Amino acid sequence: MPELSAGPTAPPTPPVRLTELLAREELGLRGIAGPPEAELLWVHTSEMADPYPYLLGGELLLSAGVLLTDPDTYVSRLVEAGAAALGFGVRPVHEAVPAELVAACDRYGLPLIEVPPETPFTAIARAVWRLMAQARLRELRRVTHAQQALATAAARTDPVPAVLHQLAAQLEGRAALLTADGEELHAAGRTPAPGVRAALTRLSRVVAPAVRPAPASATDTLGTAHLAAYALGGGQGLVLTLATERREPGDHTVAGIAVVLLSLLAAPHQGADAAGRSAALVRLLLGADPAGVAPLLGGAEQWTVVHARRSGGGPVDPLTAGALGAALGSALVDAGRGRDAVRVLVPGGDRLAPQPGWTLGASAPAAITALDVADAQAARALGRAEATRAPLAVDAPISGLAALLPPGPAAEHARALLAPLTEPLAETLRCWLSLHGSWDRTATALQVHRNTVRQRIGRCAVLLGADLDDMDVRTELWVALRLG
Repeated sequence: MPELSAGPTAPPTPPVRLTELLAREELGLRGIAGPPEAELLWVHTSEMADPYPYLLGGELLLSAGVLLTDPDTYVSRLVEAGAAALGFGVRPVHEAVPAELVAACDRYGLPLIEVPPETPFTAIARAVWRLMAQARLRELRRVTHAQQALATAAARTDPVPAVLHQLAAQLEGRAALLTADGEELHAAGRTPAPGVRAALTRLSRVVAPAVRPAPASATDTLGTAHLAAYALGGGQGLVLTLATERREPGDHTVAGIAVVLLSLLAAPHQGADAAGRSAALVRLLLGADPAGVAPLLGGAEQWTVVHARRSGGGPVDPLTAGALGAALGSALVDAGRGRDAVRVLVPGGDRLAPQPGWTLGASAPAAITALDVADAQAARALGRAEATRAPLAVDAPISGLAALLPPGPAAEHARALLAPLTEPLAETLRCWLSLHGSWDRTATALQVHRNTVRQRIGRCAVLLGADLDDMDVRTELWVALRLG
């Protein structure tokens, strides 16, 4: 049966191969039974006679055999629980690994490693965590390299075939774009084994728009081939299909990046060809005027601009920025060009989720022609998020009573009221009012000294001839700033 998924996510931490752990000479581990290959997801220590209820699967279980009485039952329960391997510490309980335990591990196919008395179990756990961190970094680098290669392919004159070719190369398999009827429009990569093409066509129907509710992706296997299908956006019913000989943890994220690009490249858009649409994507990344690329990308599409900064502060390298873009489901990432903030252009108006280790500010969904306004909204939202120590802040559109005001006269009154203020003063006043007159939080949001905030607010009061301690005055100015 196919496995279904709601959509692409950040790449999970890859498992650690048992052979990598055995290769750490300082641990002195020795494989003495079972198959030599296993993949470890985590480490668990237990001296229970039956640890089955406390295992999730994929563990390297470490034990000194304190309550080991029936090795056959013990090993069978471990296998039933999905344990990846058993590490047995010799001395002080057992002088050597019991022969019955070795035989049981061979019989049930559970890898068994001998842990010498001078090696603490915590040293093994620490080694596994380090190997996991290294594997995670390798996978993030691979995903980021793939993202850059796919974005480069999208800038070619034949973007759709180029993206498929690059995707097939990155995943070392076959990538194909199918219509809603299962017709193959473009394909790249290795020739599939017999039956794979038909299996992919069947799998594509699982994510077809005709299915309600339709999952964003589905996976399956056929022999040694790993199959996957991803629904593209744009309302054309297109499906991306993949066939690979292996499935790495980051492959789903790489495919998700390709889905974003292919959805943009293949969607209908006011008569512009695919080459023009691809060039528009690159121009957006280079900071082109949104009005200039609007005819190529389609003015009806909604976009959300996200500004992000690491929670701990400091600059962000392209590797980390690319991982954030992948987590948000977008390949359109501006790493900041030396600044410590990252900008991500996310297609659609779906609700964003906070990302661990990041502080995010998001704009309201906007048309491509209003990206400059959305960019300013995202910057303000990021400042507010940092000032209030929130993981995510969204600059919501005008609503409530302010939305009921006649747009023409209200906006004209707002401009007249705020005319004495320069842009820096107006932005300071907006931020100060949004943070309930807090000098410290406003200083944090604007990244200036609190005395600078006091001076600017004092200047605003003088220029406006208003008492900013008066709630009525504050309310009127806040509405004016929102409308302006």
